[in-house]
Amino acid sequence: MSSEPKPLTLSFNSARFLQSASKLSNSPAETEIEIAFAGRSNAGKSSAINALCNNKKLARTSKTPGRTQLINFFSLSEPRVRLVDLPGYGYAKVSLDLKEAWGQHLDDYLQNRACLSALVLIMDIRKPLTDFDRMLLDWSHRSQMPTLILLTKADKLKRGAAKQVYFKVVKELEEHDAILSVQLFSSTSKDGVEACRQSIIAFCQSRLIAPE
Repeated sequence: MSSEPKPLTLSFNSARFLQSASKLSNSPAETEIEIAFAGRSNAGKSSAINALCNNKKLARTSKTPGRTQLINFFSLSEPRVRLVDLPGYGYAKVSLDLKEAWGQHLDDYLQNRACLSALVLIMDIRKPLTDFDRMLLDWSHRSQMPTLILLTKADKLKRGAAKQVYFKVVKELEEHDAILSVQLFSSTSKDGVEACRQSIIAFCQSRLIAPE
């Protein structure tokens, strides 16, 4: 007689740095599913990871956009899930050569990382749906990659204005059938942190059978 799988629990507080990779060939073995965080430089990607994991020092943050130049892997105590901080992209003061290298690493990871299971796209709520965002969304739509969108820095807008942006983004992405959800998020006020955790847990639950 079959029984329902146990609810999956992920301890985000247990997240620890695993390794950095300068390119896909230097990445850890594909033994776990990976949830990748991507976004334009200075959109608050590393801060979002830190807020989710309740550790301000986990992912490297800086007032200088573009400091995340490597693919950074973080493991959770659940042995089959990793969080991945992808290189930020689009900062004007970064050299063209470096931009090109970042673009190649990002594209290589997205196209060829077999254990990549979902994408968390970080967008500054004050500058949503940039060209880079649309490029990633087009890719995730074509590849049917499950995508969660975080509208970060929501505390920078009044609640009504933030909701307006939220509904605008939701409406524009109505045709994108791989979107898991769009969420308001603030690493400062912690709004949306628990909702994001639950979305990731629910997705992983759908991909994994929780251990006995």
